[in-house]
Amino acid sequence: MRFWGNLIGYQAVWCCAVIGAGRGLAWTGVLAALAFIAWQLSLSQHRAVEIKLLLLALALGSLVDGVLAARGWAQYAAPWPSSAFAPVWILALWAAFSQTITQSIALLMRHAWLAIAFGAVGGPLAYLGASRGFDAVTLVQPDSRALVWLAVGWGFAMPALAIAARRWTNAARTEETALMRISQ
Repeated sequence: MRFWGNLIGYQAVWCCAVIGAGRGLAWTGVLAALAFIAWQLSLSQHRAVEIKLLLLALALGSLVDGVLAARGWAQYAAPWPSSAFAPVWILALWAAFSQTITQSIALLMRHAWLAIAFGAVGGPLAYLGASRGFDAVTLVQPDSRALVWLAVGWGFAMPALAIAARRWTNAARTEETALMRISQ
């Protein structure tokens, strides 16, 4: 049940963000992401891991989408705070996405090659969907520059998040085991 709640919850956040942004509203995605993140953190056994993943995702999102905006390869609807940076609604999506790493896409934590492929293919496809289906982002022609950057950026970001999640989760479990031994 937790797997499906996480998967469907994130998809709902994505829809709120891109539909809202396509209509000029950055706040719908931000509110949906905040609610989803709060829900996921309330269920988490390793909140510190999830918070670190969230911060890493925000840094990666700032880089990937920030370069896309700064280079003029994409124009975001609802570009608050500035069209030269990644908009707040897309950063909220990155933050919400971080909450799927140890849940609905946890398989990627064990297979770095799969994380690379998932990021390099899935990242650009999500932007194409947001662009063509919802007008949330416009990939400036020739859109191949943006798509290549997204494939490279997400191809790096996904394994970075997956590897960090695996290491931080294993460290948290080791610490829990050590604490349990000490308390016995």
